[in-house]
Order: sequence, then structure tokens, then C-alpha cells
Amino acid sequence: MRDFRIAAPLCAALAVCACAPVGDGSAEGADRTLTVFAAASLTETFQELAAVFEAERPGVAVEFVFAGSSALAEQLVQGAPADVFASADTATMDRVADEVGVVGGPVVFARNTLRIAVPPDNPAGIDSLSDLADDDVAVALCAEQVPCGAAARTALDAAGVAVEPVTWEEDVKAALTRVRLGEVDAALVYRSDVAAADGAVLGVDFPQADTAVNDYPVAVLADAPEPGAAAAWVDLVTSPEGAKALDDAGFDLP
Repeated sequence: MRDFRIAAPLCAALAVCACAPVGDGSAEGADRTLTVFAAASLTETFQELAAVFEAERPGVAVEFVFAGSSALAEQLVQGAPADVFASADTATMDRVADEVGVVGGPVVFARNTLRIAVPPDNPAGIDSLSDLADDDVAVALCAEQVPCGAAARTALDAAGVAVEPVTWEEDVKAALTRVRLGEVDAALVYRSDVAAADGAVLGVDFPQADTAVNDYPVAVLADAPEPGAAAAWVDLVTSPEGAKALDDAGFDLP
């Protein structure tokens, strides 16, 4: 198994990075784009951090591709250009590190656990995982090749509960949207996604969530078009400022 480091500054790992502000816009053609492939569950937090990053580096714009980690990994393996990859699990990062390559090794910067998301009035009266096995309860799950789906399978197996979802979703945001739209009674999503919904859903805790804790690693990709900016982004994500944003968003810290 690959070794994952806990957050530490990355600039020293890149000879091209001087740990100075990146892209100050003073030189002709200084405007550059940093492309970040990131797990869907990081959407709100990374967008918040991008505002900080761009304010400190006027010549650099951050462009995100958010999706399920496995879908992002497939795009990267197929040659999609990107500077940074942030995954919702270590297994998917392993694949990218092996088949695409990363600089300095992946860094674990956050952890996430599952909650049951239900509509605010919880019409199905769900208060445990076992309630999801009821044939009258419509459940959305992430596809099992996606980290949130793999975590859901681990938690359900630990509880000895068999669930037949009415829909398999490509990422956790899609599963959450099914609840927000009233199309299902419940979905297994991350704690951070319930927090990001800002009251549009109710989160139900369950003890088996502790059996399926996902570590989130981030890494600069080996062929990053903007390696200096990429290293600076990783340093921001793993900094105290990044940790505060993640903690405020409902993530656990490593």
C-alpha cells in the first residue's frame, strides 16, 4: 500500500516552486489557469479556498473539475490535463499515482464519514441504517466504484443491512440532490455534504459510520502544466487556513 503523508508544505518537493506568490500578472502573458480535479464532496470548500488563492495570486485563475473520484481518475488516466488531484479515498489516489504519476507523494488533508440524509421533515421516520432496508423506503446510494458508494457498502455490511436502492448515483452530490428534490426518502452521503446543504436536508447519525472513514489525499500531478501554482494550492489546502475551512465545512482533520 502506498504511504500517504499527513499535511506538510509541498513547495520544497518541487524545484520549480520558490514558495513565492505565483502569477502576479506583472509579466506579459502572466495570466494562467490552475486546473484542479477534485472529489464532488469538496466543491464548496475548494471554491471558498479558490477565492483566497486567486486574491493572493492575481495572475492565476483556478478552474475546477468536480465529480466522483473514480470518474476523475479515469479521465486523468486517459490523458486529461490537470495540475492537482484531490480524491475522496486513498485507493483512487493510488491508481492515479501509479498510472499518471504524482510529485512528492499524496498528502492526506481531511477525513469524512457518512450520514443518512433525509428531507427536513423526515417523512419516512428514518433514524437508523436498518430503516433503509424497508421496501417502502426509497433510497439513493452512490455507485459502489465511487468512494462514497464503497463507504456505504462497508457501513451497510457492518450493520448487517441489505438495501436495494432505487437509484445508483455517479457522485455524492447527485445522491444528495435526490433527497433535496424529494425524489427519495434517504441517501447515504458525507457529513460535509449534509452541512453544505444548509438545512435543505436533515442528517441522521448511525454508529456504523465509524467503520467507513474516508481519508482525502491531494497531490500535484507529474505532468502538471502549472507545477508551481499546483504546489502552492496543495500548501493552501494543507495550511491552517485550509484546515479551518475544512473543519467549518464538516470534515474531520487528520
